[in-house]
Amino acid sequence: MAAAFGRRLRRGAASTAVAALALAALTASRAPSAAADAADAKPAAGPPPAGTPIDGGAGYYTDLPPLNRPVLHRSPHRPHGGSVATGPAEAGIPATVLAAYKKAAARLDADAPDCRLPWQLLAGIGKVESGQARGGAVDATGTTLAPILGPRLDGRGFARITDTDDGLLDGDRTLDRAVGPMQFIPSTWSHGGPRGTGWGADGNGDGRKDPGNVFDAALAAGRYLCASGRDLSVRGDLERAVLGYNDSAAYLRTVLSWYAFYGKGTHEVPDGKGVLPVRRGATGDGRTGGSAKARTAHPDATPRKPRKPARPGDRTGTPDGTNRPAPHPAPRPVPVPHRPADPAPLAALDRIGDRELTATAGAVFPVPPKVRAMDAAGKPVAGAAVRFTLTRAVGARFPGGATAVTVTTGKDGLATAPALRAGDRPGTFTVRAAAVGRTVPAVGFAATVRAEAAPKADRLARTPGKEATAVAGQAFADDAVEVRATYRGRAAAGVPVTATMVTDDPERPAENDKGPYFEDPEASQKASGPDKDRPMRTAVLTTDADGLLKLPKICTDAHTGTFLLRLTTADGASLTVELTVTAPEAP
Repeated sequence: MAAAFGRRLRRGAASTAVAALALAALTASRAPSAAADAADAKPAAGPPPAGTPIDGGAGYYTDLPPLNRPVLHRSPHRPHGGSVATGPAEAGIPATVLAAYKKAAARLDADAPDCRLPWQLLAGIGKVESGQARGGAVDATGTTLAPILGPRLDGRGFARITDTDDGLLDGDRTLDRAVGPMQFIPSTWSHGGPRGTGWGADGNGDGRKDPGNVFDAALAAGRYLCASGRDLSVRGDLERAVLGYNDSAAYLRTVLSWYAFYGKGTHEVPDGKGVLPVRRGATGDGRTGGSAKARTAHPDATPRKPRKPARPGDRTGTPDGTNRPAPHPAPRPVPVPHRPADPAPLAALDRIGDRELTATAGAVFPVPPKVRAMDAAGKPVAGAAVRFTLTRAVGARFPGGATAVTVTTGKDGLATAPALRAGDRPGTFTVRAAAVGRTVPAVGFAATVRAEAAPKADRLARTPGKEATAVAGQAFADDAVEVRATYRGRAAAGVPVTATMVTDDPERPAENDKGPYFEDPEASQKASGPDKDRPMRTAVLTTDADGLLKLPKICTDAHTGTFLLRLTTADGASLTVELTVTAPEAP
């Protein structure tokens, strides 16, 4: 049953009046006769009606976990000192089903890291929905050995949904039925998800989306739980996600009880050996059940009738020979995950710092978005969850590639978003800060990404090396001239530098027409023209990541003497290097 948007009826917990109201709402006030006539007319498959539970409102298992928790201890008889689980059998989860839950959670951890989906939550829902796929009655690929079908959705105690898949998934060409370990109705699996594409997923990589496969169903359920930007580490988001399956406080308590139980420790059991629940919240054909003895095999077995509890005033024998009235049995506590104390009443979020944020493309915003949570008296509120969301962000992301993060306010009421990195393209977007689970106005920050600024250099300097000397007709050593560019004392990478062999005129130096020149790799490719044989004495170069400038090979002609190499940047940095050319030695 994944995402339910209507309230389901538990056995013995709904009156005839409530059932009538639920039926009226879910069947759009149609009379029974009209509804029966509509059963024979099969509409084309499409999205389910708005407000329809994903499993059509069928019942769920109401068994609660045992009070004693599983215990793990080290065993000297296991390789590498592995752990052995002891405790209640209900802590065992069939191997393939357990693998499906963990694989789905790992997939969501990569696809939606801000959701923080624990696999134990999927296990809690799977327990309530299908008893962990009928105790792990699945094959090696995770597909159930026999179909797990909910009751026919004929409107008697749950929604009325006429056939939407021509019986392809549920085998019923008249009415729909919930299908598989997580109990999706066909229309929701195929059409009722985001953008009308359905919640169906391929969790085992076989190219198919099968609601009867526990890997596919677990991934689909996980995606629903994480939808709408939920952060399941936040209590409010967690409860809303579970209530989306079934808008019932009793259902929420049951799922969270198993979630908490599995969170205290589980162990793997062979497929087909899982303990099945026996108490169901609604009747219906095809739902899984369990035997009275082991609760692991036959789906139609009837559980043992519980002994009649003693009524107040009944006499019962005691070890000391006295007869005392039997006390009322103590109510069974329902374990739930730890819930921190709610923060103080929150009245407003106040934006801290500038309303507008600015950064260069590819850089981190120097000032992160920050808000303060305050109560009605203007005092800071600690422990409030604030969610920062990027709206229409042009490549901007929080750490890990996230577009939304949740931060808890500190003692000063401040919530500061983590480092926000701009995208590679210029543009604008909005950072929205909203209180999670609180009805207070959200605040926004306008963010602007500017085009990447051109790299700068305010100084050019030679690095220590050899003298720049060569013999006429020969080339200078490759390391004769090494130059480093810096900007404000740091290496300046990617800076364009113009290198020119110039005359020694201090007033108006011009390109020299004699003496050293740069080797031109493209000289042989020049076809014709007045500059065909003219040596290249000007080159535009770029510094590397360390700010170093690699010059082309410097060659010489027959002229000797001292020549000048001038290097300049667009920001006004310059450097002049003397090149000495000597005559060849006499033979």
